[in-house]
Amino acid sequence: MERYILAIDQGTTETRAILVDQGGNIVATSYREVPQIYPQPGWVEHNPWDYWETTVTCIREVLERAKIQVSQLAGIGLTNQRETTVVWNKKTGQPLHNAIVWQCRRTAPICEKLKARGIEKSIREKTGLPIDAYFSATKIRWILDHVPEARELVRRGEVLAGCVDSWLLWLLTGRTMHITDYSNASRTMLFNVRTLEWDEELLGILGIPREMLPTPVPSSGVMASTRVQEIFGSREVPISGVAGDQQAALFGQACFSPGMAKNTYGTALALMMNIGEQFVPSRCGLTTDLAWYIDGKVEYALEGLAFIGGAALQWLRDGLRIVQNVAETELLASSVPDTGGVYVVPAFTGLCAPYWDMYARGLIIGITRGTTREHIVRATLESLAYETRDILEAMVADSGQAFSSLRVDGGASRNNFLMQFQADILGVPVVRPAVTEMTALGAAYLAGLGIGFWKSKEEIAEHWKVERIFEPRMSPSRREELYAGWKKAVVRAQRWAEENSSPN
Repeated sequence: MERYILAIDQGTTETRAILVDQGGNIVATSYREVPQIYPQPGWVEHNPWDYWETTVTCIREVLERAKIQVSQLAGIGLTNQRETTVVWNKKTGQPLHNAIVWQCRRTAPICEKLKARGIEKSIREKTGLPIDAYFSATKIRWILDHVPEARELVRRGEVLAGCVDSWLLWLLTGRTMHITDYSNASRTMLFNVRTLEWDEELLGILGIPREMLPTPVPSSGVMASTRVQEIFGSREVPISGVAGDQQAALFGQACFSPGMAKNTYGTALALMMNIGEQFVPSRCGLTTDLAWYIDGKVEYALEGLAFIGGAALQWLRDGLRIVQNVAETELLASSVPDTGGVYVVPAFTGLCAPYWDMYARGLIIGITRGTTREHIVRATLESLAYETRDILEAMVADSGQAFSSLRVDGGASRNNFLMQFQADILGVPVVRPAVTEMTALGAAYLAGLGIGFWKSKEEIAEHWKVERIFEPRMSPSRREELYAGWKKAVVRAQRWAEENSSPN
């Protein structure tokens, strides 16, 4: 009887489930969109129950599409949007508040107070992260401060908090296991990535009880089993792989050696490079993540993230309504020879690496009477490539290693115009694998490795295959001219919300 790994990928805009066979092939997939909630400018929320309901629907659908039985599932892997924070009542199972999404900027004032205390250097040395509203710590604090009953529930020890992985794992295990993996823990700004423990000093500074937080577990290996009658019946399927989405994508891209890197073009852009078993603090505006913990060994990664990647294309569709679907952007961008001098800086919720500007906001500049929707669409696509170069240059400076190529994945990596422009603006080949759903595939690999479904990383690496290589075609002088224009546009977008706090 053929056996499979089920991988759940709970992302910012959608939940996806895939089934992977022993050859590393995706045999079935299912996805559902997750509704976005914008209470006010700069704030982003989700209903935590949407994560669960879409997960249940996707699991059922993918099993039905593949025509397999639950008994054929060898194990389950889970990957998730990181930093997004859920706080819930462990007795009733009800969230205290909507999930605060990683993009949300509402906790910027808390971050400013922390910076004023002069502790940012200490936090970087312990967590590998700067102080920023992006991470989970200040989101937990905000919910505890703004939900009236939270203080009493905390006093009674009835509150649990975690990233999306912890919420789903709690539900998948029949509300019995409050756990997270080390990679997700490393993105909270509360976890010491050197000692591999929740940091008591940071917990004290933010007033977050240790008892609220999940127990960290390795990224690969059996950590729990399912106890959900409505999905799996009486069968308890091993949960044997968990990682944050970008760490899972790095694993799926088989970046197992120091110096290997990938860029994921999802809702955000995430460039990540394996740096091995030694923690290396960033000097150039990146973060140092715990990539994964496997077989008693930790591997670290340098990461640079741009808050808005593929989300900018959704904005063209849902916000500006100048395209009917995201796939249309490739044709429109290719229909004009350039942007006509237009730049789009998609800093809708601030700028992340390497700028770390919570107060930057989106900008379209260079518009003339001749500007068309094609120019704006092309400039939006090009902005993703410019953001990637920003991060790549910081990564090269931090690591001392030059890139010979860049592996890519994620939804927007299917856009041939974007991939060619990315190669042009970087001046190195961009390599797109045959499978671009690397986040979900990475979770599957971690789960399979954890139960012996695959024997080694080397076996997993053999499954990685190239679909297309985009070679740079742009002249160096043109490349630098365009990039200089981007840098000028970024300067104009920075510190906008801080300087113009009034909407009038």
